[in-house]
Amino acid sequence: MSEQKQAPQHVVVVGAGMAGVQTAVALREQGFTGTVTLIGAEPHQPYDRPPLSKAVLLGKAEGSAFDIDFEALDVELRLGVEVTGLRADAHEVDTEAGPVPYDVLVLATGANPVTLPGSEGVPGVHLLRTLDDAVRLGPVLERRHDIVVVGAGWIGAEFATAARQAGCAVTVVEAADRPLAGALPDDVAGPMADWYAESGAELVTGARVARVAPGEVVLDDGRTLPADAVVVGIGARPATRWLDGSGIALGADGSVTADDRLRTSLPDVYAVGDCASFPSARYGERLLVHHWDNALQGPRTVAAGIADGPAAPPYDPVPYFWSEQFGRFVQYAGHHAHADAEVWRGGPDDASWSVLWLREGVPVALLAVGRPRDLAQGRKLIEAGTPVDPERAADPAVPLKAAAR
Repeated sequence: MSEQKQAPQHVVVVGAGMAGVQTAVALREQGFTGTVTLIGAEPHQPYDRPPLSKAVLLGKAEGSAFDIDFEALDVELRLGVEVTGLRADAHEVDTEAGPVPYDVLVLATGANPVTLPGSEGVPGVHLLRTLDDAVRLGPVLERRHDIVVVGAGWIGAEFATAARQAGCAVTVVEAADRPLAGALPDDVAGPMADWYAESGAELVTGARVARVAPGEVVLDDGRTLPADAVVVGIGARPATRWLDGSGIALGADGSVTADDRLRTSLPDVYAVGDCASFPSARYGERLLVHHWDNALQGPRTVAAGIADGPAAPPYDPVPYFWSEQFGRFVQYAGHHAHADAEVWRGGPDDASWSVLWLREGVPVALLAVGRPRDLAQGRKLIEAGTPVDPERAADPAVPLKAAAR
């Protein structure tokens, strides 16, 4: 007679961002009655990040703490605690405050922003990832400083938007020849360069920063840009350095390589959110998704694997994110890397437009600019794998759901 596995009594979640918090909540929702400990490196009450580049940055909100009663959920918070290592053989997480034992461990440490080489310690250089970052940048916007933003990705565009709203002079420096070069195809991202000029921001493409000094940024072609402040938005990397030597398998990108149930290479250890990649059967490759929706959805799979309940299906979402920039609401669902056709609904000169990517006639991704109905209907088509008629899909007057074959 096989020995029945004992139910875990203590789940430790490392990381108190969206993924970690939602894991704790989902455990309780799925009936887990054991001890849940949530460890966060920041001293603040757990908070949501999207408002940091919007309301919090512009002083329209003091914070974005989650509206969650952790005491009522019987979730123990240990905040302001840095994790330093994992000893899986002892089932313990090492922290600056001492070891924390666990029966099951959930890694939800998120990602760290990439810093600009040579800028460490230079006065006036900022990142925008944490609540403290947003609080420090608030007065910079209030004083209407000359600001240089390094990186024309999603966070760079959102910060540039807020800085222009505050009345700052903004120059955005991008190494590629267009904004969002790593995220979208040339013909889609290229027209977005016009958004910067429309807002009054200057976009400098094909340029790299040679050095940053107090009050200025020097480009590799010798140009000097005045900069009372520099905001760096050149990407993020999974926050997994603390796992060195732990035995946890990591990918070349630094992510924890979880399986389709978000289990890691070690027993009793899961990984979720920005720090974890997962195999997508839908897209035929391993995905690393640094977006809010992934941190919201993944915890349900983790909690189902831990709690003594019905097994959840494999984790294989249609990735989704949104961005508010230069007066536009931009949404994206799916993954277009292996598409073989691109269908425009309207054009980049229109007030609103969408792009649908197909593979063998089936939608795999959609970008919507000011067309939330397209996004909602397109996302359902992607999730269901429903083929569409490309000619009907190309007519922006035809609802996307009506283009289904």
